[in-house]
Amino acid sequence: MLRFDHVTYRYPFQSRPAVNDISFSVRPGELVLCTGPSGCGKSTLIRLANGLCPKYYRGALEGKVTLGGDSTAALSLPDIARRMGTLFQDPEQQFFALNVEDDLAFALEWRGMAPEDIRAGIMRKAGELGITHILDSAIHELSEGQKQKVGLTSLLLQDPPALVLDEPTANLDPESTRDLADMLLKLKESGLAILVVDHRLYWLDGVADRVMVMRGGRVAEEGDFSLLRDAALRETCGLRADRVSDPRTTLPPAAFPAAPVLEAKNLRFGWKESSLLYDGASFGLDSGVVALIGDNGTGKTTLARLLSGLNKPLDGAFFADGRELSPRELAAKTGVVLQNADYQLHMKSVRAEIECCLALAGRGREETARLLGMFALEELAERHPQSLSGGEKQRLVIACAFAKHPGVLILDEPTSGLDGLNMRRIADALEDVAAQGVCALVITHDLELMERACSSALRLPFPAARDTGSPAGLPRPVP
Repeated sequence: MLRFDHVTYRYPFQSRPAVNDISFSVRPGELVLCTGPSGCGKSTLIRLANGLCPKYYRGALEGKVTLGGDSTAALSLPDIARRMGTLFQDPEQQFFALNVEDDLAFALEWRGMAPEDIRAGIMRKAGELGITHILDSAIHELSEGQKQKVGLTSLLLQDPPALVLDEPTANLDPESTRDLADMLLKLKESGLAILVVDHRLYWLDGVADRVMVMRGGRVAEEGDFSLLRDAALRETCGLRADRVSDPRTTLPPAAFPAAPVLEAKNLRFGWKESSLLYDGASFGLDSGVVALIGDNGTGKTTLARLLSGLNKPLDGAFFADGRELSPRELAAKTGVVLQNADYQLHMKSVRAEIECCLALAGRGREETARLLGMFALEELAERHPQSLSGGEKQRLVIACAFAKHPGVLILDEPTSGLDGLNMRRIADALEDVAAQGVCALVITHDLELMERACSSALRLPFPAARDTGSPAGLPRPVP
């Protein structure tokens, strides 16, 4: 279905090719996993498969990419899209409407389907992916994991013969990840050709037929999933683990400290008054690395926005040192890394981003080199932030948050697009900053990160305060 024959591609104004002499195929009923370190050419591979390179990004292409036996060079982008659906790492790039059901209906209406058939198809696919309850929701109200599910639902409604999925589990909770693996098995059985590009590996054990490990723009290794059992290969290529345990059941609950770094009292908030995410929730945050965990849509990212002063609760307040904090004071005390790094990048170079954050925090430029080295950004220092890969952008915004030296550091899925080497680098940095008395609150579904860095967990949804003897079910400090 999809075939690369000795493909080499170079972006405009670049001297080195992004991918070099790539040959592989994905047949109907087959799933191929492509993995490798950040910046190895995986995203470019996707853009070559769906025609964005060179039809949108321009550049120079050598070799041949064929889809269904036809060269993509002879096909228009709409023709390619009808034959191959692409789920981007950031699904917001492919939404056309403000409401979930409207967006799902968009492509089907464009095809001229009858309204009753559109409705029936949406309800069927929404039920299969577990999103029926959010069909009436505005897309901006969804969690990133829910957005990924909506994006995948939209693709499957169009019945493409092939799929390309870019980091499809990056923002999914482990249960949704297992559901996705089961769905991909069924899609394979129905004859779809599927290419998955992902750093997380464990969930495709028993699902992937073949594995390609890329390095430096080339295919370094190829084989079945057992290839990834090689610890030396994973270490050399900076890969994730092939097996993971689930630390969510073993992480102790975050206790209510006697002198919290930050305390929340009687929080009440919901995007709709009729559907509150928190109702009387109270908790305290101590120094250390704390995992904020819960299913997709339970309000983890919303809590990060409240803690950092980006949104105001309907009721309740935040305190530090026994004093209530205003939203401005809350923003000064916290550093936050949002899931979409693009929202936090504004300067013309990586170096300038870090220096700007240091200046805003009242710190000198002499720390720039240390932060560039801590997050392996030295060689990217003069690059424009928008030219970076998704994983490189994540490392940059985390470096900027560290530049602030906040009392509370909030990271929302900080390792969602990172390879094994950089995931471990972030885990080590979190442990270092926690040792300095900072509370690092990590919103994550990444079981590897949890196991490596987190010492306790704050779990959502919060229990109702009235059901326990203490706010949100947390133990009160002993007098």
